Amino acid sequence: MSKKIIVKYWPNQQSISLNNAVVDLFIETEKKLALNIDNQSQQYLYLDILNNITRTELLQSILNEFKELILDMIEINLDPTMLVKLNKKIIAIFIHRVSSNFFFKFKFDHKTFDNSKLKDYYSHLIDCLLTYLIFGSSYIENDIFLFETLYTPYNHVKVLLEDFIIQIGNIMMKQLICNLHNSLNINKFLKQQNICNKLYTSNRSIILFLNNLKWQNLVQSYIYDIKSFYNERQKVWIISSEGIISKYIYLSKDKKIQSLNQIKIIFIFWLEIKDLLIPKTEKFIIQIAKYFLYCSINLFSNLILILIRIIVFYLNK
Repeated sequence: MSKKIIVKYWPNQQSISLNNAVVDLFIETEKKLALNIDNQSQQYLYLDILNNITRTELLQSILNEFKELILDMIEINLDPTMLVKLNKKIIAIFIHRVSSNFFFKFKFDHKTFDNSKLKDYYSHLIDCLLTYLIFGSSYIENDIFLFETLYTPYNHVKVLLEDFIIQIGNIMMKQLICNLHNSLNINKFLKQQNICNKLYTSNRSIILFLNNLKWQNLVQSYIYDIKSFYNERQKVWIISSEGIISKYIYLSKDKKIQSLNQIKIIFIFWLEIKDLLIPKTEKFIIQIAKYFLYCSINLFSNLILILIRIIVFYLNK
């Protein structure tokens, strides 16, 4: 007999069950951060420039600060609507606080995070994560994800939390790199603080790393993000047994079309046309190919018959 899989759901309302679920989630995530967090996604992250020890410390610091943020949000008793309105400001303050605490030991003067750089789709995922942790799943809008809000899988919230931690760490390292301005300063700072990934210990390797990141971000922004938008998918980063990997989850983006610029809208229009025309074109080409193959076979058969008759005719002579 096959074993019945029991799905664990996230609590719907503020309750003891929700508090226990949040505590369990944080404990599980802490344990995963203590394991391997190498980047196994085949894509570059700004976090890659740190060695394993520092990367782990950074992500653990983010998780610890996030615990305090959740407690603060519960204490001030914000309603869900106000939470969504203040989301970007809350995250900007959070990133500044984490950066201040983490980089203080390195005596690095970082700049305040610009919340306008936080992408809308990612801001929306943070809205959902905060709502899940503070209010429960019943306060999430319907039709955002594939499942009904009252039956939100526990693992779904776990994915959002892991993605949040990795994304915040990535934003912080991007901010650090931007504040250092050039590869020489980056190389000098990382070496002095002994926090550099051994793969990027030379100035040349750092330049190559940053160029690869810029190219990847450009392609991601103008191709993959738009394709994901069109297919209503969202890439998230999770911590697996092998390390950090990327996955895709369903995320409805019907309301986000207004935020796209003209180039991206044209690309989406092209995808629509492609999806409309290519299947019909393929069908037409296949049909033509079948007729061509049929005619070719008939022609070849007739030529063989004619050739046989000619040979028989000359043999009879």
